[in-house]
Amino acid sequence: MVSVYTLTLAPSLDSATLTPHIYPEGKLRCSAPVFEPGGGGINVARAIAHLGGKATAIFPAGGATGEHLTALLADEHVPTQCVETHDWTRQNLHVHVEASGEQYRFVMPGATLTVDEFRRLEEKVLAIESGAILVISGSLPPGIDVTKLTQLIKAAQQKGIRCIVDSSGDALSAALDIGNIELVKPNQKELSALAGRELTQPDDVQNAAKEIVRQGKALRVVVSLGPQGALAVDGNQCVQVVPPPMKSQSTVGAGDSMVGAMTLKLAEGASLEDMVKFGVAAGSAATINQGTKLCSRADTQKIYDYLRNL
Repeated sequence: MVSVYTLTLAPSLDSATLTPHIYPEGKLRCSAPVFEPGGGGINVARAIAHLGGKATAIFPAGGATGEHLTALLADEHVPTQCVETHDWTRQNLHVHVEASGEQYRFVMPGATLTVDEFRRLEEKVLAIESGAILVISGSLPPGIDVTKLTQLIKAAQQKGIRCIVDSSGDALSAALDIGNIELVKPNQKELSALAGRELTQPDDVQNAAKEIVRQGKALRVVVSLGPQGALAVDGNQCVQVVPPPMKSQSTVGAGDSMVGAMTLKLAEGASLEDMVKFGVAAGSAATINQGTKLCSRADTQKIYDYLRNL
């Protein structure tokens, strides 16, 4: 199996809590917080670990929050390569309101990266062996613009590293302009923005995804369609996978679980159909959990078996 690495430029220490009701000005009594590692690439590496695989998480970490984040990843047996930063790692807050079932997510800006800190992260990325897979996922922190990200992707590709980019907006568009990205996972709205038009007709989504592959921008495009599952396209075929109907508790963590599962299959050399079935299974498995939980191996396997036997 091919080695897998993930890069998170704006990691976070996520705390989740429960409160009976939410209202202004009064003191809201909450349950003891549950702390979890956060950030796109970190969650992809965690999902891969949950599914029995192994991915090394590369990220910056600073202060007591950064130490806590690194310790939590060690508890989950996720291998890490860390660059120490001057700024403390951000802490996000996730509040679940028991009375209404509503969830509130308070997301802080990522810690600022200095030029030297980013250079040290870049060195770790460029030390990855040729042929390995690198998943770049999550938001960009203050001080890092899209140009720096694209330069890093280009340098990684020149080293023979296969890049998966799970991003949106300008970052996704700029990554695709480089070309030869292993896998991208836009949702319908993001695909519409990339195509520069509304995707209203049944064939529109498929054609827009095919166009990205035809232009050599990405080798595989998987369009996430929420409860409708996903549509996957590569140079040879097009596959749609619809998950079984399930009661969704929370969609938080579904995207990262899906990317983790697909990356794992890609590293094993699986077919497009197998990759997207495992991805949809993991994404669906994550929605069964309340709060910020990722997919579990048992739930993912159950749904994957169901999808394979259709």
